[in-house]
Amino acid sequence: MTTIRDVLKREIKALAFDQYGTIVDMQQGLTRAVTPFLEAKGWVGKPNSFVTWWRRTHYENSMIDALCDRGHTPYRQIGHRAVSFVMDRCGIAYTQEEVRALVGEIERLKPFPDVVAALGLLRSAGYKLAILSNGDRDMLSAAAPHIGFPFDHVISVQEAGYFKPHWKSYAKAEEIVGEDRSGILFVANHAFDCIGAKSYGMRTAFIDRRRRPFGETPHQPDLILSDFKALAEALT
Repeated sequence: MTTIRDVLKREIKALAFDQYGTIVDMQQGLTRAVTPFLEAKGWVGKPNSFVTWWRRTHYENSMIDALCDRGHTPYRQIGHRAVSFVMDRCGIAYTQEEVRALVGEIERLKPFPDVVAALGLLRSAGYKLAILSNGDRDMLSAAAPHIGFPFDHVISVQEAGYFKPHWKSYAKAEEIVGEDRSGILFVANHAFDCIGAKSYGMRTAFIDRRRRPFGETPHQPDLILSDFKALAEALT
């Protein structure tokens, strides 16, 4: 009996990965980065909550930016707005230099422990490997040494002018990777990103590190996996 994994092994030529939260551990990495800053400010809340608010505010503002369709705002600029908003929400006095320093921590995030080895197995199996990120070009370039894996393509949504999950970001990735959308497996830790890619016509794999339901949508992922080790095992 042919399984979906058999079909994917036969038809997938390339994998495209979300970076923030999928390749790199954004929640834990930023929590470690903000903890001494918040302690120095005398804020008594939970650093993990601060980061959650930061990321949620950033996500909301990037979606607003794409939906308004009045020109693409850089990821870094939206990050500055998000961190400033959360500082105000928390009643923390701050300077714009401090905001820039916190947003800059995104460029130094490390990959999840299972990522690099799994990517090596996937490359050995012959797949093209790419990143498609909402991050700015310069932010992705600065992050590359901290990830430590040479992708075939590192694509910013700046190339398309829209944040994911706008369809044009996936279309631009298809163009740059050079494979038909049906032959690209998009991999993300976020349901919205998988939904965007699947609605465009890519295959998708949902990395369910947080053990959360995917949700009811007609654009269900082809694979739901616990981590990158399971991804490599499914495709090699």
